[in-house]
Amino acid sequence: MQTTVVGISAVKAREVVDVVTDRVTFTVAPRQELRTTEGWVPAVHVAGTMLAWTHARKLCRARPTIVAGYEFGYFVGATCADGTVGKNYVSLVVNDESFASRYAECLTKATGLSARIEPVTRPSGFLERDVPGFRVRVVSSYLSDALRQYLGGDAHHMRQRFPRVVLCDDVTFAGFLDGYVDGDGHRIRKHWDARVVVSGNVPFLREMAAIIGARFTPNPVPGRASRVYISDQWARRGTFRPECHPLEPEENTWAEVRDVHLRRATGTKPFTLYSYRLDPHPGFLVNGHLARQAW
Repeated sequence: MQTTVVGISAVKAREVVDVVTDRVTFTVAPRQELRTTEGWVPAVHVAGTMLAWTHARKLCRARPTIVAGYEFGYFVGATCADGTVGKNYVSLVVNDESFASRYAECLTKATGLSARIEPVTRPSGFLERDVPGFRVRVVSSYLSDALRQYLGGDAHHMRQRFPRVVLCDDVTFAGFLDGYVDGDGHRIRKHWDARVVVSGNVPFLREMAAIIGARFTPNPVPGRASRVYISDQWARRGTFRPECHPLEPEENTWAEVRDVHLRRATGTKPFTLYSYRLDPHPGFLVNGHLARQAW
């Protein structure tokens, strides 16, 4: 929430505290209050605690409005199957233009971000030559942070967790299944109205199977992918249970305090310390660590 600086004061001091966290080292007054897991604590006493921390630059970035629904589910499912989540971007590179088009449309409808398809080429180890493909890429650190949060912090396909955020309703989850199947599955065209998805991420598939009431047996051969069969009648089994999870990524976390040093001024020159009065909230960031007015 935005606050306004309504006053600044400066004082001279003979002592300061250097607080060393796993993020950075910063200097404050010994009685400067910092936010810990136990509440507000003077800086001189925060050794061995955790401090509330936020990446300050990310507070100024654009925040698209993420909307649940079929398109959101499809976007997340396709990203889990074939997408790439970078530090500040999300992309999908596939051979099927219609798949890329659906992905771009769903991404735009779910987030409001403009997504377009562009032709690309990529090397094929099997064919030993470059093959044509289609890429959808959107630059947004906010969206990439959100996806990493949905997937348990690691978006790598072999380590990602099942994104339970898509369980907000059956429509969103149906979109997720469609997107995931378009990326890592196909329809069975013989005698069963079902689709199958293939992945080497066994915990991900096991969780998905439980939600749709499907049997799942991991492939016993090391290094071989496993399968989950998705019946067209999965919704009738009554195993789906909606869950409520935030769509917006958490932008604050905790930093470990590794050391606290009390430092005294040498000679005749004291330290100059500043205090800020803010409205309507007294909190502000010191190198990303949450503090509030100490005097």
